[in-house]
Amino acid sequence: MSGINRLDIKQLRVLQLLLQERNLSRVAGMMGLTQQAISEQLRKLRNAFDDQLFIRTSNGVVPTSFAESLEKSVNRILLDIEDLFLDNSFEPSKLEGIFQITASDYALVTVLPSLLEVINEQAPNLKIIIRDFESDNLHQLMLTGEVDLAISFPEFIPDTSPSMLMFHEQHVCVVSSNSPLAGKKMSIESLASHPQLVISPSRANLKGSHDQWFSNKGFNRNVVMSIPSFSSAPHIIHQSNLACFLPSRLLPDDKLAKVELEELPPCFDVVAAWHQRSASSPMIKWILSLLKEMFPA
Repeated sequence: MSGINRLDIKQLRVLQLLLQERNLSRVAGMMGLTQQAISEQLRKLRNAFDDQLFIRTSNGVVPTSFAESLEKSVNRILLDIEDLFLDNSFEPSKLEGIFQITASDYALVTVLPSLLEVINEQAPNLKIIIRDFESDNLHQLMLTGEVDLAISFPEFIPDTSPSMLMFHEQHVCVVSSNSPLAGKKMSIESLASHPQLVISPSRANLKGSHDQWFSNKGFNRNVVMSIPSFSSAPHIIHQSNLACFLPSRLLPDDKLAKVELEELPPCFDVVAAWHQRSASSPMIKWILSLLKEMFPA
């Protein structure tokens, strides 16, 4: 039997909700089914994927690494299916009210200008509020409706929130445009010992997202400064001898110059996320469709 014939939409929905909730009884309640029915759907999913998918614990279930690897694809597939039923009578030009977005300062520069331009053009009566990104409080803000959409990196998104991949991004190493290292090649070992700046929007510490990458190569990273936002980084780097990894979409910048490395850190993802209760909202579907057009992942 071919792969597509092993699954139905209900099973994909069960898989999606189990990945979000990690509790069979909660998923049963959300879908209006018995826990026994969810267990039966899980049995079919296990047979279809030839993987245990979820391991029972005293507090619910924990997904296997394989199950976790399916989450983005399952969310994307179900979102595409929802798009098939998008209300043709929905007219953005008639939208009123307030839509609240929280975004990292990276997204403020790379995503929101284009998105807000289209929203303002197609829905001129819709008011938009952009909030500071509060990773520690995001789940509560989405639960209470104080945030309708979050745009950031996956590690800052609550596990229970559906999300859509927008694009892959790559960090590049930069220094001041006045630095003698500007445009030069540099080994990872030399970079590791060079004074570095990290951007840490969620925690005020000297830890960066690439610390483990350096460690895996046997080097201790010399981080000497941490700042909370990308927006101030070019000015600080330009006035110092510091090296820094910045997302490629923030470049070019006249204050900065790239350093050529023998190898770059792994790519990372940029996602849009929303609360599961908003999955059927015509407004959410419309805004997600705009993002899919702008950033076809």
